[in-house]
Amino acid sequence: MAASRRSVLRGMALGGLALGSGGLLAACGGDDGGGGSSGSGTTVKFGINEAKGSGPAYDRLAAMAAAYTKETDTKVDLNAVDHNTFQESVNTYLQGTPDDVFTWFAGFRMAQFAEAGLITDLSDVWPIDGMNDSFKEASTAPDGKQYFVPKDYYPWAVFYRKSIFEKNGWTAPETKDDLMSLMDDMQGKGITPFAFGDKQGWPAMGTFDILNMRLNGFDFHMSLMAGDEQWDGDEVKLVFETWKTLLPYHQEDPLGRNWEEAATSMGNGECGMYLLGTFVADAVADVADDLDFFTFPELDSSIGADALDAPIDGFCVAAGGQNQEAGKAMAKWLGSAAAADAANSGADVPFIAANSGASTSSYSALQKKSAEVVGAAANIAQFMDRDTNADFANTVMVPSIQDFLKNPDDIDGITSSIQEQAASIFG
Repeated sequence: MAASRRSVLRGMALGGLALGSGGLLAACGGDDGGGGSSGSGTTVKFGINEAKGSGPAYDRLAAMAAAYTKETDTKVDLNAVDHNTFQESVNTYLQGTPDDVFTWFAGFRMAQFAEAGLITDLSDVWPIDGMNDSFKEASTAPDGKQYFVPKDYYPWAVFYRKSIFEKNGWTAPETKDDLMSLMDDMQGKGITPFAFGDKQGWPAMGTFDILNMRLNGFDFHMSLMAGDEQWDGDEVKLVFETWKTLLPYHQEDPLGRNWEEAATSMGNGECGMYLLGTFVADAVADVADDLDFFTFPELDSSIGADALDAPIDGFCVAAGGQNQEAGKAMAKWLGSAAAADAANSGADVPFIAANSGASTSSYSALQKKSAEVVGAAANIAQFMDRDTNADFANTVMVPSIQDFLKNPDDIDGITSSIQEQAASIFG
């Protein structure tokens, strides 16, 4: 599922998880900002993974829902649920009484739902004007059918404030030695090199991903995610050993800090850098114009630094939804340039649209650079919790990485435990 991502994102470049209890999600349904009168009498239920008032991500999705009502006279009941709750309960939700259309992700996670019969075949929704063949590939399950409509994408990289780097004479590191020198200089000036928060469980997965791709290569990383490599082998131990040497340069107590709080630490200058997705700008909108980023530097010259995570977000139609045809019609529209423009019009922080016909006039320099960097990458992964089995990501890797962060000296014990559980899940 992650192969050929370069062609996906070259064409776009000017381009979890599971839901709280299904009962909670269903109970949160209702007209929460995306509805409106419906002369046609049609209503579509739209489940989104952002709580009302949570920030730009919610605002963009609500704007899409409102625009769809205005354009089609279809009422949209917006079921807005906070991101973590949404991600932690999706299986129960989809097996209960789900909304018709819901926010989801490309990659293994989409394919798992397709194979389980929990999401609707959207093959007749494709082709979508402005969506190239590579996006269609990212929306395709192993059975050759499409089950997903892309909305946007974003790279994971190392973000920093330009003004702080310029003030201190710092430049983006290209090698491990460069990185170590930069971090030492930051510490010497009283700045914690890396902001770090893993209270939600998934952010630290991005650190594992990039270290594994830099130390062992993209092919090994994807094979590991598929369950075809040993988690207690020397390659994975090297990832954790390298991570251990980097932890003293990160904020302490990451399990007590969410990603937004960590972003604030980078935004206010307490920390010099932050490894995260471009959505980091949502949490530091007041200094977003001062943000820049670099891809994580190479750690092994024989492997280089041409792979990165660049997840694709979008929409699926729930097989258990009560209004299948209306849900499919809305999903197709949500992938259009008009939908992207509705989301980004007036948005403080627009997303990088998957649809090539969407306006880029509101894109920041950061977003334009994101599109260029992703388009130039040789290999693109979707992120650990999207590239591997959902149960493995949530029930094994989240607690295992958190155990490592609490006790980085027990690498043998942690990797042995991961391998034992991986064997039972992957077979």
